[in-house]
Amino acid sequence: MNGKRLFQSVAEQIAVLIDEGAFPPGTRLPGERELAERLGVSRVTIREAEIALQAVGRLEIKTGSGVYVSEKQPESLAALPSVSAFEVTEARLLVESEAAALAAHNITDQAIELLSDLIEQMRTGDEEAANEADEQFHRTIAEASNNAAMVHTVQSLWRMREEIPDVKATYEAVCVHDADSRTAEHEAIFVALRDRDPAAARNAMREHFHRLIEAMLDATERMALEEVQEQVSKSRARFAASAKIG
Repeated sequence: MNGKRLFQSVAEQIAVLIDEGAFPPGTRLPGERELAERLGVSRVTIREAEIALQAVGRLEIKTGSGVYVSEKQPESLAALPSVSAFEVTEARLLVESEAAALAAHNITDQAIELLSDLIEQMRTGDEEAANEADEQFHRTIAEASNNAAMVHTVQSLWRMREEIPDVKATYEAVCVHDADSRTAEHEAIFVALRDRDPAAARNAMREHFHRLIEAMLDATERMALEEVQEQVSKSRARFAASAKIG
């Protein structure tokens, strides 16, 4: 999870081009192939960057027509609240389960194909690539809901997950131990979406977050015990030093 993910860097480059006037509001972006060659990345990365930019209101992806710069560009996002990893995950469970149910009604074959590719990326054993695929998997489902408010909410929750230090640390502690479970759960979500089954998609997403919350509570307990053990060790050392002086 160290470093900025590639699609995020590409999204920033595209945003800069928009701000500089290379792609004015209302205009159509060049195709994926042209942008990929221009920015030196794969077409999949371009697609992920465009989805991320649509999630924050900078682009509009019109099926069968192309990708357009939004007429009205969004204002800067507000500062993040002071929340715990448990609160973020509880909110994600509530929001993303319903996003998955909506997505099952609306998801395109192209989005299904992307989700399949992202699951394969999770299986590579590359932790950074798996984490990148995990984030894009959830964002793609939110986008497939065709609900702008849902997309914005999921985007905000992901910002909390990544940018609030304590939340990020807790997620990283969990992700080290749950790679196999995470991939299996994403596979179940994918199958439900591929089958266009809203109830199954909702339930699969809920199961994913229920297990994540349990793992998070275990990780929090483990970190607390380690902190207590460290404090006890320091106290013992200090007591031993004092006993020698006495």
